Order: sequence, then structure tokens, then C-alpha cells
Amino acid sequence: MHNPAYAALGLNWRYLAFEVDPKNLRAAIEGARAMGFAGLNLTVPHKLLAVEMVDVLDESAKKWGAVNTIRFGVPPLGGQTQIAEPPKGGTPNEIRSIGFNTDADAITRTIREDLKLELRGAKVLLLGAGGAGRTAALKLASENVAELFLVNRTQSKAEEITKEIKRRFPSVRVASGFPKAVVDLVMNATSLGLKADDASPLDEKQFSLKQTRAVYDMIYQPAETKLLAAAKAASCKTANGIGMLVHQGAKAFEIWTGKSAPLEVMRRAVEGSVYGL
Repeated sequence: MHNPAYAALGLNWRYLAFEVDPKNLRAAIEGARAMGFAGLNLTVPHKLLAVEMVDVLDESAKKWGAVNTIRFGVPPLGGQTQIAEPPKGGTPNEIRSIGFNTDADAITRTIREDLKLELRGAKVLLLGAGGAGRTAALKLASENVAELFLVNRTQSKAEEITKEIKRRFPSVRVASGFPKAVVDLVMNATSLGLKADDASPLDEKQFSLKQTRAVYDMIYQPAETKLLAAAKAASCKTANGIGMLVHQGAKAFEIWTGKSAPLEVMRRAVEGSVYGL
């Protein structure tokens, strides 16, 4: 989606994908800075690791505790990292890596747009407590959901986030484990569903899809995961991760270029890739 966006704005830029082992993440960030990259996107499992590897954390990264976007630049006086100068504005020793989080706002925006669901006062079951799950949990709590239930394969991670939400958002009722009653939304923030032979992230022996009216899966490829297929069969409203992908990418585009992102160009590119249009 980024390359069509650059072309639409007449920018001589290129977005490239690189597979980096977590143990080499710091070296990869430093290498990109040395080569004059404008910035980077990070995905699983790098978002939490990068928090300790960038020079400066934007307020978004501090608030949500994960970095999915890096901007290389010279932070101006006053620490206004949002308007950092491009790498060419300073010598290599002056250029800093600035970490942002563009995922959190994208999550809630796409839920409102794609599911027509208002989060204030809602009851939510969130599957996953990794980097994406932690960001989603904190963002949902900040939106004043009424109740938030966290389920994760490693129970201690869910309990850790539960404690943080109780401290930061005391008005939100939060618990680790499956709810006993009906919820408004089930959200998948795990990677289960990326592979064809993956099991569903939801144990329906613990919680039935008939107990919710909407299901959101952060996965966008495949476009319909086993979870979403089961949710449709249960007559739930459903949405995949395309909206989140586009909105987080558009914000990253603006951080790097300083220009408004051509949102519809980016959306068409993603949908064309995912749905083979």
C-alpha cells in the first residue's frame, strides 16, 4: 500500500520488506539509520523489543508500550518528535531513531468504521496478550469499555496486563479468563489464523460465539480466518484486520513524509492484494 501511495504523491520513495531475526533487530535498526532510511515498520515479534532499542520514544509509544513505527531524524528543540527533520538534516551522529505507535488508534478507528460498534460501555473479550494484545487491551481500556476479559495461552501475561489496566484505568472492570455472560465484541490479537492449519484462537468449549454480536480479527491474510468463518455462521458481525492495517500504515506514512496519506489509494492496494482484485 505504501508504494502506490508514494506514486500517487509523486514521491521517489520505496517501501521494502526485510525478514530480521529478533536477535539482530538492534543491528537492523542501526543499519537502516546508517543507510539513510526515512524509517521502518516493525511487526511481530519486534514491537515490544524495539521499545528498548530506539533513542527517543514518542508519546504514543510511551502510552501504549510498543513500537511499530520508527522515524529517523533530528528531534527539534522541545522534544517535538512528530516534526522531526529528515535524515539529511543532520550528520549521522545527530540522527536519532524515534519510536511511535500507530496501531492503537487504528484499532479503535476500524472497529467503529467496520463494525459500527461504540466502545464506551461495551463488554469485550480480547484473545492474546502479546505486543498487539497489550496495545489493544490498553487502548480499549482508555476508550472506557465497561468490562474487558483477557485470555492468553500464558496466563501470567494476561494477569500482568490486567494489573496494569487496574492501575491506569481504575473505572474499567477487567479480568483474566473467559466471561460467563454475553459480550459485545470478541477480538483476536493472536497470530492464530495466519496459517491454514492453525486452530481457532477461541476455545468454544469455554465461550460460544453465540454469546457475542461482533467479532474482529486483526489478521488480514487470509481475509477470512477460521474464527471469522465460525463467527459468520453464528450470525455475528465480522471484520478482518484490513482496516487496522490501512489506518496504522497511513499514520506511519504521514510520520515519515510529513504529507497527508492518500487513504483510498492505500486501501485499494491492500484490498487488491488480499482479495485478488
